[in-house]
Amino acid sequence: MATIEFRNIYKAFGLKRVLEGVSLSVDKGKVVFIIGTSGAGKSVLVKHLVGLLKPDAGEIFLDGREITNLSEREFYPIRKRCAMVFQHSTLFDSMSLLDNVALPLRKHRKLRQHEAQEQALKKLELVEMERFADRYAADIGDGLRKRVAIARALTLDPEFMIFDEPTTGLDPLSAANVDQLISSLSNQGVTSIVVSHDLRSIFHVADRIAMIYKGHILLDGTPDEFHGTTDPIVQQFIRGLPEGPLEI
Repeated sequence: MATIEFRNIYKAFGLKRVLEGVSLSVDKGKVVFIIGTSGAGKSVLVKHLVGLLKPDAGEIFLDGREITNLSEREFYPIRKRCAMVFQHSTLFDSMSLLDNVALPLRKHRKLRQHEAQEQALKKLELVEMERFADRYAADIGDGLRKRVAIARALTLDPEFMIFDEPTTGLDPLSAANVDQLISSLSNQGVTSIVVSHDLRSIFHVADRIAMIYKGHILLDGTPDEFHGTTDPIVQQFIRGLPEGPLEI
């Protein structure tokens, strides 16, 4: 049985229909990339998993348990298991990077400050940011802030990670470091969903790829299956061609 399942998900915002019957399963310990053009509904889909959005129709399962219509309070333990790293790092400017990472430990595990900081420093080491522990978000660049956001997401040792455009705006070296971290988490048994249009990341990190187009899954398969498909829309997207049948 898949660890995460989206079954026939529909979602609209007013008259704009975004998802029209999307089904997707994610197996334990795998890295699944969700790709598509801007506005295709990639981020919309994954936000349903942590209760930030509710589907108009369809069902969502986590480890065989339906979580579609849980209350806000019932989603609290789900969010501890499923950590989401947003496209923008959302760090607190008034706190050091160390205290940013320590905050979930103090809030959810009720650790004392020095205990939380000790564990937070270990998470910063995972993303090679321990030397910046006493700095503030405004003192470092976007790529480094994103690493800190990932460290903070890891503090509660989640079973599932959701990355929303994790390499957008990063230089190639920083992006490669993020890719390496995602792969490392997979090797440790963490299940990851990555929303991305970074072709280098997609084909270096993904176990499976699902492309959303016009509200549906156009293709769900391995990187080799994406390279081998004759679908002109998929080919145009993964080759980055300016002309073709793809409607943006």
